[in-house]
Parts: sequence; C-alpha cells; structure tokens
Amino acid sequence: MSILKHYRGAQITLAAMIGCASLGLGSLHPEDGDASGTAGKEDARILKAVKVLTQRDGEKTRFLVENKENCEITMTFVISMKEMRGSANFPYTATFPPGQVTEAFALWPAGPAANWAYSFTNYFKLGSNLARHDDSFLYQLPYASGQEFKVTQSFNGSFSHKGSNKYAIDWKMPEGTPVHAARGGVVVKLKDDSNTGGSSMKFDRCNNYVLIRHDDGTLAHYCHLHQGGVVVKVGQVVQTGELIAHSGNTGFSSGPHLHLCVFKTQDGRTRESIPIAFRSADADKLTLVSGHRYRAAQPKPETSQIITSRETDRHLAGKQS
Repeated sequence: MSILKHYRGAQITLAAMIGCASLGLGSLHPEDGDASGTAGKEDARILKAVKVLTQRDGEKTRFLVENKENCEITMTFVISMKEMRGSANFPYTATFPPGQVTEAFALWPAGPAANWAYSFTNYFKLGSNLARHDDSFLYQLPYASGQEFKVTQSFNGSFSHKGSNKYAIDWKMPEGTPVHAARGGVVVKLKDDSNTGGSSMKFDRCNNYVLIRHDDGTLAHYCHLHQGGVVVKVGQVVQTGELIAHSGNTGFSSGPHLHLCVFKTQDGRTRESIPIAFRSADADKLTLVSGHRYRAAQPKPETSQIITSRETDRHLAGKQS
C-alpha cells in the first residue's frame, strides 16, 4: 500500500509497508487482507517491483503504474479529491501488465482558480481480475504417476480452508516428496530459502512456494515446500505433470504436507479460490474428499497444456492470454 497527498504548490509523499505474507504486498496466502505481522525484506522487494508514478502534463496529473513483476498485478486506488475531476470513477480497480509502465488515470483541477488537493491510497495483488478459469480442464494430481497420498483438507476444510482459501487442497506428504505441476503454465514467482514452519499464522511469511500462471490468467500456488527444493526458475514454461519442487513443512503448517490453491484476483485487496476437478488413475472429473487417498495417473498429452516460448514471451510482454 502507498499513500500520497498532493496540494497546490506542494507535494508530500508517504510510503507505508503493510505486513504481509510470503508473496509480498497483498498476500496471496493466507486468505484475506494485506496484513499480518511486520513488513520484511520480501515486502520491501515487492514495493520496489511495483511503483505508482505521477507525471504532470499541463494542468493534468497522470498516474502511471510500473510493474516489474513477472505477471499481471491488479491494483485498487482509493482517492479523496477537493475541487478536482478524474478520468476514472473511484475507487478504481484495474489490471496492469508485467514489464511495463502503464497509465492508470488522470486528475485535473475543476476550474482555473480552483484551490485543489488530492490524496490517495493504493493496494495491489499479483494476478489479473480479468482471468476466466477454464472449468473444463481436469487437473493432474500434483505428484508422480502411480503414487497416492491422503487428502487431509479439501474444500471448506475446517482448519484453514476458508475465505480466499476455501477451495484449497492439502495432501499429507513426507518431506522431500517430488511435486509435479497439476497444470501447465509459466512460473512467475517462487521462494525456497526458508527452513522454518509451525502451526501459527506468525510462520506464514516463512512459507516456501511456487506460483504458476495458467493460460487463462489464473494462478496456482504450491505451498510449504522444502528448503532448496524448488527445481524451476521464474519465467520457465512447465507442462502438466512436470517436476517443479519437493514438498516440505515450511510456513503456516502443522505437519509435512502439500497445499495447492488455484485462484484469481478480484481487486487490490482480495482474491478468490476456484473449485477444480482432477483426474486420477481410477477416475476422471473428481472432486477430492478429505480422508480419501488418490493415485496419480500418467499425464495425458491431450490434457497437457502445451505452452510455447512465443506464448510465454507474449505473456511477459503483458498481453492477456
């Protein structure tokens, strides 16, 4: 979040870092809000990657968003104005492409003699509010074919699957188990430098993870990974069933397990998880149930998302898939 106040003849800029979890400002995991704990190194890095810039153009003040992240961000602006007009209705939410500086809106005085002033606050999260999930896609179980693991929490899990994690899934899994992509996409963010975990939210920022963007704009979050266990790189294209990491017990975790959540971003402060269906060695179109064990099938070529390097370049250039 950043706050800026501008008065005729003077400008004051204030920056406030909100405490947030492993994916930085506007935490993607856990559930709601931008805040728990104290801002740290990861938060500072995120603030450097996303900036709001202002540019004077005559009487107009143009607001630009610089996004150096590897996927879209969705940002919400809340603005208070005195004797001013704007090119957008506020609060204003928009999605901004990666690797670009994009104009968001402009403000200008209501009249030539106006004693104008404005202040604004902005919030953002990774991901696009334009994403539309492909509900026909059947996800691969996120481990090697032939292996089976027990689901300890599925949709609406009573321990922690509520709010924006409503449709997340947890598998009980020994540390170091190979984790495979449940759906192909582009790796847009990761962390694997932590060796700390525990059953309190204070450990959430210690979570190791891989974040993969799908071609429909949704994001998959693979969590609680082993220290040094990620085997992919940011910007890498992965296919369904490809090895991406090894499981662990880091972050907000009461025991070794793998957490998977597919979600889309709603605005600069909220996201929503998406119910997804799986295919196993024994059945298709499964809704996973807590307490049941599921055996992974061989990935089918026709269900794998074949994403070319050209499509990846187009995505990183900021065009919607």
